[in-house]
Amino acid sequence: MPIKVQNNLPAKKIMEKENIFMMDETRAVSQDIRPLYIAVLNLMPLKEDTEVQLLRSLSNTPLQIEITFLTTASYIGKNTKASHLNEFYKTFDDVKHRRFDGLIITGAPVEQMEYEEVQYWKELTDIMEWSKSNVTSTFHICWGAQAGLYYHYGIHKYLLPKKIFGIYEHRVHHRKEPLLRGFDDVFYAPHSRHTGVSHEEIIACENLTVLADSEEVGELLLVSKDGRQVFVLGHLEYDRLTLDIEYKRDLSKNLPIELPVDYYPDDDSEVRPLLRWRGACNALYSNWINYYVYQNTPYEWQ
Repeated sequence: MPIKVQNNLPAKKIMEKENIFMMDETRAVSQDIRPLYIAVLNLMPLKEDTEVQLLRSLSNTPLQIEITFLTTASYIGKNTKASHLNEFYKTFDDVKHRRFDGLIITGAPVEQMEYEEVQYWKELTDIMEWSKSNVTSTFHICWGAQAGLYYHYGIHKYLLPKKIFGIYEHRVHHRKEPLLRGFDDVFYAPHSRHTGVSHEEIIACENLTVLADSEEVGELLLVSKDGRQVFVLGHLEYDRLTLDIEYKRDLSKNLPIELPVDYYPDDDSEVRPLLRWRGACNALYSNWINYYVYQNTPYEWQ
């Protein structure tokens, strides 16, 4: 898929090295085509890593996509240079007058806090409310999915006895749902979280359908009946070495961390991990873009 980004976005060079077609502004303006407008609310601390992961995940359909990266105005993290944010990011105030075909809300390292204690919670709820009338479909990831389930449907989260950390097998349900096109009966997905969501409240919510879950870690993939809200309680967008970096970072800081489950061959952290979730990731993002965004969005927003 040709993805339109700013000419000098660092992630663009990384994608081009992987032979992924990235279209810069100069070429895009010469094409008479209606791109899909996708906003990405990036709440992760290492924003450039997340940019690469998401751009890679969005790169597998023939549709042209124009990406707008968003950050919160009510909280400015310390892990991304201010110059990068100033050049490549907008705030909600900059775009709230616009409509987008799709919105992605990422995870965030705040899951052990109560939602209302998060510094940018009010801003996030304003964005989620705005999305109901200004976005065709919203894709929530990990803590972003927990926050979306809580805001839209009142589904609570709870602290786990220990961190879910590793690669887990998931089962597919409701195979005829377009979001699952191309999926096998079982697939793998990375998780890295300290909290879960209420299974009982999910089952009781008539507006939600569980599309994939795991006997070990519970629900992974949910969708609203109208397809306008998609929730992924794991991290299919993660790179091969994301969990490796997280594990070794925490070890170096003497933080409590266990070996990622079913990640390293023979549980040897010096051996390169196998990449077993990229196919499912590509199918998920392509299906969302095609069936939930492109097929449902108007050619011209009124």
